[in-house]
Amino acid sequence: MTSRILELFTLPTSRQDVDWSNVVEEHYCQYLEKQCVKCRKSQPEIAIGTCSVRHGAQSAKEVIICPHRFLERRQVFMDCIHLLKLHEPGNELHKVSEAAIPGGHIDYFLVSARKGNVVDFVGIELQAVDTTGTLWPERQRFLHSVGVELEEEIGSKPYGLNWKMTAKTILVQLHHKIETFESLNKHLVLVLQDWMLAYMEREFSFAHVTDAKPGDSMHFHAYCLNATEDRIGLELKSRKSTDANGIAACLGKQEKAPLELEQITSFLQQRISEGTLLTV
Repeated sequence: MTSRILELFTLPTSRQDVDWSNVVEEHYCQYLEKQCVKCRKSQPEIAIGTCSVRHGAQSAKEVIICPHRFLERRQVFMDCIHLLKLHEPGNELHKVSEAAIPGGHIDYFLVSARKGNVVDFVGIELQAVDTTGTLWPERQRFLHSVGVELEEEIGSKPYGLNWKMTAKTILVQLHHKIETFESLNKHLVLVLQDWMLAYMEREFSFAHVTDAKPGDSMHFHAYCLNATEDRIGLELKSRKSTDANGIAACLGKQEKAPLELEQITSFLQQRISEGTLLTV
């Protein structure tokens, strides 16, 4: 029987050449290049490792449920280079994580620097679909099916995907953050899956969110998962954009969160180093 867990610890569950006992013991995430940080609340020393799932009885969707899944091959960063308006050949590219700004924090900044000085930057947010309930029993059922010895009962608690709350939460967060980027004449990019963007377009006022235009401050990069015989790859499917007023129109409200350009540039200046260089 095909597992509803599509990828576990970055490996497709359909692969036949995997020592799953060893994979679970190492709990390594190739996208983070370190051990998985998605842990059980009740047992924080145990990594869950679920990257994506099959969801739906008919016409099942391949749905990304861990934001780190978007880091495959660092493609999402490469797909934002064109939004660095001041980037020139010869500049270094850096990826800086977890930067605080008014309204929250930004998952990543793609930074263009020359001779150690920040020239330009793009903010990048990664948004997977939130789950409800627990995926643990599904994970354990898969491991049991491939012969991994388990120390506990599998259980039968169900899980679901919380499309509505995920979409509303990220739009509210974008609303708080995009004013800052627009006031600085910079770009903010939301990286999400094609299924989530399609849901937003159905459930929110998205008629004004059209094909990507360089002049817009808010960009949506939607990716799909393409499965081959031994791997599942991430592929850019569509790009759309709007501005701060467009995000406000989705929610029917507007706030401003001004921040001086020098403050963000100073923060990024302190964070870039040999260790943050973006390499392929």
